[in-house]
Formats: sequence, C-alpha cells, structure tokens
Amino acid sequence: MEAIQFLQTTPDEFSEQLFNRFKNLLGDLKKVSPIPDHEELMTRTEVCKFLQIDSSTLWLWTKKGKLKGYGIGNRRYYKKKEILNSLVPLKIVT
Repeated sequence: MEAIQFLQTTPDEFSEQLFNRFKNLLGDLKKVSPIPDHEELMTRTEVCKFLQIDSSTLWLWTKKGKLKGYGIGNRRYYKKKEILNSLVPLKIVT
C-alpha cells in the first residue's frame, strides 16, 4: 500500500487522490465478484430503464408471468439473466 503525504496538498488534490483510490478498489472488487454480470439482480427502476418501458408495463408483464420478480420485504428484484432469456426473436415479414 502506498503512503500519501499531506504536505503541500490542497483539499481538491486530496479528494481526487481519495476518489481515484476508491475507484481502483471498486474495480478490483468487481473483478473478483462471485456474481457474473448476467446473474445480477436489478431493481424495478433498473429493469424499466434497461428495457425502455414504463413501470406499469413491468407490473403487467410480471403479473402475466412474462417476467419473474423476486422480493425481500417490500423490495422487488429481477434477475438480469431471466430478463435476457425472456426476450424472443421476432419474425420479420418482407
């Protein structure tokens, strides 16, 4: 671990160094994360943004069984892998 000296360091320089250090640590943590990207959990807001749909559409698709929601308390989550698997190819008529 490298040492940081505070001599002649402005608050902006210190906060930038601190930010860069946390950014590197988070990057390292993502590399060793046991959960692959496609198995991550997504919130309702993230799913709506990902699929570019309204929350009422997400609620309807969940109710109809097109997407499977998971809950803890009053929070709802969706598995990214299941969202991607629910997408079906469309037949293009020419």
